[in-house]
This record gives sequence, C-alpha cells and structure tokens, in this order.
Amino acid sequence: MNNSVGNTARLLWAGLRALLVLTVVCGVLYPLAVTGVAQGVFPHQANGSEISANGKVVGSELIGQRYDLPLEKGQETAAPDLKWFQPRPSNGLGTNSVNTQYKLILSGATNRSGDNKELIDWVRTAKAAVVKDNSVPGHPVSPSDVPADAVTSSGSGLDPAVSPAYAQLQVRRVAERNHLSVDRVEKLVEQHTDGRILGFVGEPRVNVLQLNIALKELVK
Repeated sequence: MNNSVGNTARLLWAGLRALLVLTVVCGVLYPLAVTGVAQGVFPHQANGSEISANGKVVGSELIGQRYDLPLEKGQETAAPDLKWFQPRPSNGLGTNSVNTQYKLILSGATNRSGDNKELIDWVRTAKAAVVKDNSVPGHPVSPSDVPADAVTSSGSGLDPAVSPAYAQLQVRRVAERNHLSVDRVEKLVEQHTDGRILGFVGEPRVNVLQLNIALKELVK
C-alpha cells in the first residue's frame, strides 16, 4: 500500500515538473525568443507591415482597403471614389454577427463555382462598371481589355494589390480626375510595380494603398 502511494506521488511530481518545465520553455522562453528574433531581423513585418503617411499609420501592406465616396441616403453600397486607384472586388468578405462588441470585417472567399449564376452576374456587373468608370473621352475601354483581377475577388477578399494591367487600365481615368498628365500617372504606376518575389514566385503586382499615397502627394 505504501509503495503504491509512493509510486503515485512520484509520478504526480514527475508530471508536475514536466508541466512546469514545458510551460516555461514553450509558453515563455520560446515565444520571447521568436518575438526577439522577429523584432531584431524583421521588425517591419513583425509589426504588421504598417504603412505610414504624414506620421500616421494609414494601413498595412498586407490588407486591402476601399476608396469610396461617403454612403448616401438610400444606398446600400457606397460608390467608388474615381479619383483614386481602385482595388479588386471584395465579394467574399463577411460581417461580424457573433461578437457585436467589435466592428470587424471577416475575411473569406466567395465559395462560388465557375458556373455559379450569382458569380457570373457579379463578374458581368463588375466588368460593366470597370468599362464605364475607366472610359474617358477619346479612349473607351473595351471589355476584352479588362483583366481578371478587376472583376474577381481574391481568396481572402483582402488582397492589397492589383495586377499592373488593372492599374494601367485606370491611369487615364485617374489622370483626368486629378488634372494630371497621363505620362505622370503612368510613371507613378511603374514606380510602384513590384516584380515576382525572388524573381520567380508569384506575379508582378501594384500595392494600391502605396500607389494612392504617392498619388495624393503628387496632387498636393
């Protein structure tokens, strides 16, 4: 009986020691080490890849934003502010209906198949809007010139970048709305076009927030 109690006590003490050691190592030391390395080697990325303008944080390189006019009475969806470069559609986003203490946007895809009628309608409507919004006198946009990312949302719905083709499609409209030359706006797009990561991963892209910050500086 005494041996049984003693063995049980030793096992419990061994388990408690293991719990304490693993708690310290995995719950304290490891997180501190990872955080320290991240802050020392990749501080910008570790802090959310924040983008600042005029001394204020205005967003992140990793999360897309909308550039819309104020919502008018009777409108369900705000109209885009066409003096700015516009991002990809974000049909996959949801709203927080569980914990209403916080106003959150939930990331997500549309989860529609390629032959889904609702998705097809979204794409047709988006394409018509892109053609209409970006056609300027003397330079109409052809539906065949509209790139895929202009009418489809990304898997997260929060893609911060557009393709160089979609950015280029918006150049004449942005130039006209801001009373700038097309050449100056084209140069701005070129300056903010990033190539493939490591030269072969992904596709060339243009971060819309960074481009619009530069555009705002240009029209001051």
